[in-house]
Amino acid sequence: MNTINISDCIFLIIDIQDKLVNMLSKSSVKENAIKLAKAGGILNVPTVITEQYPKGLGPTITEIKSAVNNAKYFEKTSFSILNDENIKKYIQNLNKKQIILFGIEMHICVLQSAIDLLNEGYEIFIVKSASGSRNDDDKETALRRLLHLGAQIVTTEMVIFELLKSSKHPNFKEVQSLIK
Repeated sequence: MNTINISDCIFLIIDIQDKLVNMLSKSSVKENAIKLAKAGGILNVPTVITEQYPKGLGPTITEIKSAVNNAKYFEKTSFSILNDENIKKYIQNLNKKQIILFGIEMHICVLQSAIDLLNEGYEIFIVKSASGSRNDDDKETALRRLLHLGAQIVTTEMVIFELLKSSKHPNFKEVQSLIK
């Protein structure tokens, strides 16, 4: 596996919706997801955002929506995004091999999507600090399983600085300000 390559990656933000965020207890998932979304927006990383049954779980949180102007949104009812042909085709057409994946719930939609994407040959980077589950045991078990299956487990800051590569990047100061 490689480091993250900004020219060969996409962000896949799974189900960071009002009701799902509110069920996480004492979590920094929301704040980290917002930082990543903002960094992706500044750096023009192609972004796919899914919403699991938004009529019942609410829309993607406003802070994510406002951070990414060029995101493609998909409503879904399947837990794995690849069970939806429109999402699958859209991701294939982006022609990128690395997927930076984060969202809610880690042990359901994030896990099943990541497994299917790994099986399709993508390099998967799971952002632990921007992904959550209602309980920590489910989250940690899903992360261990994904690590065993070949996903890379990363943090918000790891992703941001791998995308930048250097303090000489033209957007370094703007992106760095998200972390302070």
